[in-house]
Amino acid sequence: MKLLPLISAALLPLTFAFAQDDKATKPTIVQIAADAGTFHTLVAAVKAAGLAETLSGPGPFTVFAPTDEAFAKLGKDTIDTLLKPENKAKLQSILTYHVVAGEVPAAKVVGLKSAKTVQGCEVAISVADGKVKVGGANVVKTDIMGKNGVIHVIDSVILPPSLVDVAKQAGAFGTLLQAAVAAGLADTLAKDGPFTVFAPTDAAFTKLGKDTITTLLKPENKDKLAAILKHHVVAGTVLAADAMKLKEATTIAGTKLALKVDGKTLTVGGANVVTANVLAGNGVIHVVDTVIVPASN
Repeated sequence: MKLLPLISAALLPLTFAFAQDDKATKPTIVQIAADAGTFHTLVAAVKAAGLAETLSGPGPFTVFAPTDEAFAKLGKDTIDTLLKPENKAKLQSILTYHVVAGEVPAAKVVGLKSAKTVQGCEVAISVADGKVKVGGANVVKTDIMGKNGVIHVIDSVILPPSLVDVAKQAGAFGTLLQAAVAAGLADTLAKDGPFTVFAPTDAAFTKLGKDTITTLLKPENKDKLAAILKHHVVAGTVLAADAMKLKEATTIAGTKLALKVDGKTLTVGGANVVTANVLAGNGVIHVVDTVIVPASN
């Protein structure tokens, strides 16, 4: 009677070894997508974005993989534009928004409200009437297991929130958003980039005084307002760790922003960065406590 538990215990390492060997012989996520025949655009995008090697690495990763039909919804012109070398950063942002670090099988996905993506933003997850949605896309097939993770197939490409979306969701940038619209910059900050935005809060704008804000928002002051807002924006994604190594940065207005580290606080044009590295699909926001007015204004 005592022999059976001993035999069972002896077999455990062997059973585990077989499980490990089985996983080791599976193809990687990239290989699965390439061999499936329904992810040609995704594979081309992964290669164009320089992510093939990463997604073929140890991982593990969970990939919400859009089919060719899902990409087709974007339109051929949009796809062709994204695949251009000059749009590599934007393509990387979109693709990494479909990837979650770690192996998350369907059984765990259905218990989540959101998941932190490799891109840095959260993607919403919802379950209704037995159907799972990720970022608004329907999950149509689950648990395709690979050597370095798992694939869940989705029917639409999911786009990470833009700088404007992130600002709206935060609820503390009402005046900035109003100013961006008045200055004709809202579409640029929503669709182009990547950009680094040193974003003044509503409290920061309040320091200017109500009369000044009202004056700046008038149509006849559009150019002046645009100049002030552009003075808060730098081309490219500059994370806080990199910003802290700089003495200055050139804005999209062509003006210079002085950067300085005071203790652990980064100051930009005299404004304190109070929250750093708020990621968006087309850049990053660093929250500042003061509106930075260029010298010419």
